[in-house]
Amino acid sequence: MSESFHKFSKTSLQRARKLRHDLTDAERKLWSLLRDNQFGVHFRRQVPVGRYIVDFLSRKVKLIIELDGSQHYDEKGLLYDSKRDDYLRERGFVVLRFTDREFLTNSQGVLKVIHGYIQKRMDD
Repeated sequence: MSESFHKFSKTSLQRARKLRHDLTDAERKLWSLLRDNQFGVHFRRQVPVGRYIVDFLSRKVKLIIELDGSQHYDEKGLLYDSKRDDYLRERGFVVLRFTDREFLTNSQGVLKVIHGYIQKRMDD
């Protein structure tokens, strides 16, 4: 297992546990569709990866799914997410980002993108 899964602080672990209990409506709905290997791969939610906590993670296909609220789209949020995504990509992950609104209004379209990526990775 790579270092990115092992190096996180006790504070990150506690924060991840809290976030698992405080899911947004969009995260709760997506989790109900990702859990129990419904896409053929195992996902975890609110997982520490290094110094960050990601919304949903499948280690098998190195996929991270992020559902973003409005705070991600101001200057500060965009800069933070850019640095965060660079960090995660450097560790071999692909990050798929969707807005909460996008998922809530077009969940089938979002699921199609996720499923397509998983199928591609499984075929590689």
